[in-house]
Amino acid sequence: MSHSSKKVIYAALAGNTLIAATKFVAAAVTGSSAMLSEGIHSLVDTGNQVLLLYGLRRAAKPPDQDFPFGYGKEVYFWSFVVAILIFAVGAGVSLYEGIQHLGSQVQLSAPLLNYIVLGIAFCFEFMAWFVALREFKQAKGKRGYWEAIRRGKDPSMFVVLFEDTAAMLGIVVAFAGVWLTTLTHNHSYDALASIVIGLILGCTALLLAYETKGLLIGESANPQVVTDIRQLAQSYPEILKVNEVLTMHMGPQYILVNLSVEFVDEATTVEIEQAIARLDRSIKAAQPAVKRLFVEAESWVKSAASRQPDAPTQ
Repeated sequence: MSHSSKKVIYAALAGNTLIAATKFVAAAVTGSSAMLSEGIHSLVDTGNQVLLLYGLRRAAKPPDQDFPFGYGKEVYFWSFVVAILIFAVGAGVSLYEGIQHLGSQVQLSAPLLNYIVLGIAFCFEFMAWFVALREFKQAKGKRGYWEAIRRGKDPSMFVVLFEDTAAMLGIVVAFAGVWLTTLTHNHSYDALASIVIGLILGCTALLLAYETKGLLIGESANPQVVTDIRQLAQSYPEILKVNEVLTMHMGPQYILVNLSVEFVDEATTVEIEQAIARLDRSIKAAQPAVKRLFVEAESWVKSAASRQPDAPTQ
């Protein structure tokens, strides 16, 4: 696992731990629903970072008899768990807190404390967000942001970026709720802010779940990687045709490749074995994320037939 991923998570963990404590103190003193929702949000984010670090540690375990392809997908599993926690705990509690206090006439006390805590929290969140954004920019290369998220294979990177973005939006909403409540003496604005924060967390969780689901099921490598592997295999004189290039990410930096190729009729068994050995070395050198490569020697007709669904039984 990349050092960049861990650096992003550690930065977010440090910030969220401090922020959660200050928000809960402010919520207890002032009675603000929005501040309580923000405290729960930061607490959930802190737990999420711990889970992501645990996932990274588990993913680093070497292959064994039970998991011959390693534990790389642990990162995807725990990223999906993070999305569920954001939705169930963060969004759920924020919505409940806001709806429960909607129409309440309880006035906020010491609103200045809320402003100070939210301002400090925004600074901490911005620093963590900036670290995540900088590392994400380096990882995405020349791709656009949305394409990099859609094609990204390291969820720990964009999970933290999404969390920090949602956190900053939540702080802005909480600030607006406290300010409007203080200005109008209508506590409903504070409750509405809590509801909006819950909706922000819910949308963030659904987006994270959608992006990590494909990786968890078994997403293919990026199209450019597949194209490069196909072109490299096709350049070998012993190979007449590349039928299929099947890939699957077993982890952010672990690609499993299955090649279906048709060798020239003149190639001997020894020549085929030597070609496969050279192809294995060259593909792994060109694409370091490729850890396991399997080559199937079959004709195009047989390969096409294997992809057809079985005929229905009478």
